[in-house]
Amino acid sequence: MKLIDCQTHIFSPEFAELLFKNKGQVRPERQDGAVLVHFGNHQTLRIDPADYSPEKKLADMDRAGVEYSIIAPNIPGPSDLDYELKEPGARISNNYTAELCAGRPDRFRGLAVLPFTSIEATLSEYRRAIESLGLSGILLLSQLGGGMVDDPYWNPLYEAAASDGVPMVIHPTIPTWSEAIHDHAMIPMMGFMVDHSFAMLRLILGGVLERYPALKIVHPHCGGVLPYLMPRIDEQTEVKRRGRELITKAPSEYYKDVYMDIVSPSEKTIRFSIDFAGTDRMLFGSDHPWIKIESMVDSFKRLGLAVPEAEAVGFRNAMKLFRISS
Repeated sequence: MKLIDCQTHIFSPEFAELLFKNKGQVRPERQDGAVLVHFGNHQTLRIDPADYSPEKKLADMDRAGVEYSIIAPNIPGPSDLDYELKEPGARISNNYTAELCAGRPDRFRGLAVLPFTSIEATLSEYRRAIESLGLSGILLLSQLGGGMVDDPYWNPLYEAAASDGVPMVIHPTIPTWSEAIHDHAMIPMMGFMVDHSFAMLRLILGGVLERYPALKIVHPHCGGVLPYLMPRIDEQTEVKRRGRELITKAPSEYYKDVYMDIVSPSEKTIRFSIDFAGTDRMLFGSDHPWIKIESMVDSFKRLGLAVPEAEAVGFRNAMKLFRISS
């Protein structure tokens, strides 16, 4: 059966070099051919160019039986950088993603990153990435250089994406509250899942999905913690009437239209998410190269879904969402 991997990462070598000009929180360090990216004193990620090469990506896809990958840059994103580097960083990343997609249009589709400096510059890069470079969606980090995703300042971007049918894929980055959870490796362990769930909840409670109901959102990693907490969230808004100033229906009603992917080390979690969302809102993903594609393929196969449901999760939903014709 065809598989489309909707969460898989690349890293532009030119963007990696740009990081060395950054003077703020993101600080790179060279180590044995790799780049250690320090996010202040709170978290360090190792970016090995060999792990992110298109050659390895394609070889691992072939080994796992994945036909297409929706590729997106790994964090840090351009919005994590110093102000003067955000816009060139977005252009560099998007050029690289588009180059890989153009080189293998039969295997790759790409997500764009945006600078989140001014709304004018951000919309300009959105138009360039989608209309000129032909990228298929937007990677929306869980916080935008310290700003929140539901800030009304960004409404024109959401309006454009909704009107154009361009999906936005939420992705965790280092939380603004990382000082409280940086010990014991709790940022990648749990902080990422909680923070991108807050971002999704902000898009709901902040009225973004109320204003732009056609906006297509992907909430990865089986929806983080939201599927488990949604009954409590609904009870808070609908019974206690808290946090519903900008919405007109229960948060779960907005969330029904949001896509998730199956990326989790737990088949029990994947099954719960599928039961929660339904197979028409689930996507296959791997989080490669952080996770071996084969491990997610094996987990997916062990779910034992009927053929129509397996095809929906494995590739049909992705073809529709990212407008892949063949």
